[in-house]
Amino acid sequence: MIRVLLNIVIILCGYSSLSYSEPGSQSVMEGTPPTRDSQATMKNYRDYPFSGWTFQNMGAPLNVVMVPRGGDIAELNQSLNHALGKKIFKDKTGTEMTLEDLFRVHYARGMILIQGDKVLYEKYFDGFGPHKQHIWFSMSKSLASAALGVLVEQGQIDIKKSPAHYIPELKNSGFERVTIQNLLDMATSIDFKETYTDMTSDFALKYAVAMNMGWLPGARDAQPENTEIYGVHDFLSKYVKPNTQLEPGTDFDYNSSNADVIGWLISRVSGQPYEQFISEQIWSKLGMEHDAYFTVDRAFMPVVTGGMNSTLRDAARFALMIRDEGRVKNKQLIPSTWINSALNIDEKLKSHMTANPKYGEESWEAYHNMWWILDGEKGEFCATGIHGQVIYINRSKNTVMVWFSNQPGAAAPKNINYQSKLNAARSLVNSL
Repeated sequence: MIRVLLNIVIILCGYSSLSYSEPGSQSVMEGTPPTRDSQATMKNYRDYPFSGWTFQNMGAPLNVVMVPRGGDIAELNQSLNHALGKKIFKDKTGTEMTLEDLFRVHYARGMILIQGDKVLYEKYFDGFGPHKQHIWFSMSKSLASAALGVLVEQGQIDIKKSPAHYIPELKNSGFERVTIQNLLDMATSIDFKETYTDMTSDFALKYAVAMNMGWLPGARDAQPENTEIYGVHDFLSKYVKPNTQLEPGTDFDYNSSNADVIGWLISRVSGQPYEQFISEQIWSKLGMEHDAYFTVDRAFMPVVTGGMNSTLRDAARFALMIRDEGRVKNKQLIPSTWINSALNIDEKLKSHMTANPKYGEESWEAYHNMWWILDGEKGEFCATGIHGQVIYINRSKNTVMVWFSNQPGAAAPKNINYQSKLNAARSLVNSL
């Protein structure tokens, strides 16, 4: 009945172009070997319903490198309140349903809610579970920001300088005239646009292919000796140019390549492969249950901007560290000044968000240090991924909520699957 009502409301509200097939209704990877119709591939791995399988098995369609855990597991205290899943919320179409149904209907794979140090609610859907990894997509950017803070605190990186100061290969590229702070705020004014719908764009034909996360016939057969733009670092240094009509720092224009430059900085300055730095400085110190892994580009370099994969609980452990100002068991892992600086939002940052036609009408206050800020004063902010992966932190409620999704299409700001889950999460946490 909920599904029928939802479809009626979708049509009445003008959302009839969106797909709302029942989660799990079509078999994927069915049989041994899989039937042709159910076969997941590199070409369809981001397409629903294949994404339900591929997003938790990214080492199958893509290539990966490991991020080892370490030390004792930080157990999550269980204080489950199953009644929370039965609370009623309205989704973006106005349809009332329980929290559990709302997240399921809008393509969630798993969700976890932690207040203080107690897990209040945890739910998995359609075969996903606590010991299965799932891709973060652009939630990975916020992880890169946390890692950068270690080097900033050590005085090895000055965010007021150009990344070309540390990476000479970026001279004469669109990144030479920008500061590292511009990278962190998506304010680089580069002559390259991010798009998930135009398959003839340079984003699809060059960048996604270099990342090894976009399918193009023959692209995986390319070799470095005969391909100018082989991996992501080639793309950053050889292709990206400045937009001469704009000055860096004067607008907000979300672009994933900025995070890849941050990852390059971390590796170049630390002298370590990015995945090793993440493991040694963060992942192995959080008491994680499982190893994590990164997808890699064609040059087998980690996809910093969107390639992190972990279990839901381990993503929540990372979120708890951020909520607690970089501390884990009274040990300062990431400098608190760095973590807190993301919430220091000035009027300039707010105006940049408001002026962007994609985001200006939404609830975001600003974007800063690779975090989406909802309310800087309350400490309410997010890391988000393209298909509905979200770390939601609310310090005023001492709470984190994390969910993974495989919702169809890109999670544009006005995507009703994305909005419905985020709005319900905010309402739930504020009611605690």
